Amino acid sequence: MLTELHVSHFAIIDDLHMVFHPGFNVLTGETGAGKSIIIDAIDLLLGGKSSQEMVRAGERTARVEGIFELEGEAADRVRAWLQTHELEDEDGQVILAREVRRGGRSVARINGRAVAQILLAELGDMLVDIHGQGQHLSLLKPRTHILLLDAFAGLKAQREEVARLVAELRGVRAELARLRQNAREIARRVDLLSYQVEEIDAAGLTPGEEALLQSELRRLANAETLMSETAALNALLAEGDGESPSALDLLGQAMTHLQKLARLDPDLAALPGQAEALFDGLSDLAREVADYAAGLEFDPGRLADVEERLALIHQLKRKYGDDIEEILAFAEEARAELALLADSETRTEALEARETDLLRAIGEQAAALSQARQTAAEALARAVERELADLRMADTRFRVAIEQRADPEGCFVDDARLAFDATGIDRVAFLVSANPGEPLRPLAKVASGGETARLMLALKHVLSQADATPTLIFDEIDQGIGGRVGAVVGRKMRDLARTHQVLCVTHLPQIAAYADRHLQVTKGRAEERTVSQLHVLEGEARVQELAAMLGADTDAGRRSAQELLDQAREEA
Repeated sequence: MLTELHVSHFAIIDDLHMVFHPGFNVLTGETGAGKSIIIDAIDLLLGGKSSQEMVRAGERTARVEGIFELEGEAADRVRAWLQTHELEDEDGQVILAREVRRGGRSVARINGRAVAQILLAELGDMLVDIHGQGQHLSLLKPRTHILLLDAFAGLKAQREEVARLVAELRGVRAELARLRQNAREIARRVDLLSYQVEEIDAAGLTPGEEALLQSELRRLANAETLMSETAALNALLAEGDGESPSALDLLGQAMTHLQKLARLDPDLAALPGQAEALFDGLSDLAREVADYAAGLEFDPGRLADVEERLALIHQLKRKYGDDIEEILAFAEEARAELALLADSETRTEALEARETDLLRAIGEQAAALSQARQTAAEALARAVERELADLRMADTRFRVAIEQRADPEGCFVDDARLAFDATGIDRVAFLVSANPGEPLRPLAKVASGGETARLMLALKHVLSQADATPTLIFDEIDQGIGGRVGAVVGRKMRDLARTHQVLCVTHLPQIAAYADRHLQVTKGRAEERTVSQLHVLEGEARVQELAAMLGADTDAGRRSAQELLDQAREEA
């Protein structure tokens, strides 16, 4: 609901801060005081059209800012919308702002972030219905009528089941569209994938193979050098060269001398052991060198094979991946796609069968939903017409038109195929005939003014539980009605305020007496300029205002005003 409104430099408003409460808020005041200007400011805040004439004379910018508390079902819808557009709510609040500059350019903001005007209007439609200008009146938008009818009749669960089936059907049809690609294109894809899989499979790759081959290549390419070096090393370690003893022979001689020394001097007893450890280690090294040398051979044929194998791996890497693991993974993915393409005909047949089943299930569910809507439509029409009779519009006829449209691709309903969407097969529109003899016309095309406002009030009253728009604003609702009907309007607005926040601009005291909060708009002068001011009326001040609205600023008039308040309280 709207909790605060701040308007500055807008038309004749210099700076006005308003606090609104839950329930029924009424705005009263003399003609020209600025009541409707406040409604215009709210309309601008909710994404309405802007013009430079809105900027107060002598100022560069007009600004309107509103704070909305999020509660109930509307809170869930608004939060979902904010998340969709990557906007955050401010601790359960939404703060809207709109600036209009002297040149006519305007800036819209949601929670401090600049947004396009169309987004502000989209969010505004979820927060407030204004009757007067009509831009934000959700009941005038035909797309909402089917949702309101379902809510009135308690058909939301049935509609959601239809929506679930439709969502599944859309998924099936999307997959069918992919499978029904051009047959030549699929054949080309199969040929390419088959060639790629065969080429990789023919190579017989194994993970880690490339590193082993590169190591073998280094040995084969340097075989002569390796053989020469190991022979020399073997001579130094174990064999000698005929003129000089080997390292093992020299170390053996050293061990003999150490043993003699240790026998003569016990302090050297550890040295023979150290020498023996060195001898064992050197012996192991000599054996490993000898074993390595025994495995060496110069094999030009094997060298060529290794080089050819590495060239093949390099060629496959250029096509399919950075290493053997990626090449093998590519082959697996290609095999999976081949399997899917090879199975496309079977899959297509299964999906076509599922599509038919879903079209029949949607038709069955949507037909049952449509029948329930037909029954609810009659009940809704009777309820609205009863409300209109209370509002002195007994000659007004209200109907809910429900239509279907044939579609060769639609769902199956009996022997027909009908167009459908997530709401079912119905197109719902509220129709009105305001005067005897006039044809029924769409609600959006009825004449404006107080008559339409009362029609909206009747609809809102009947649909109070179904309509999730939290704040309702009525301007000009008292045009063409007298005090007796005004009291009926006041009662209905108070009833409506049990489920919505209601703001009403009125000249009728019979309506104003039913308000929970009474705000008076006055026009004064400040620094030789006209300004609008706002006052919260309570107690005697409220009685005084109601008496003035009755046109009797006398003791008798004040008594009549008090009687209006007392009567409204007694009926509460």
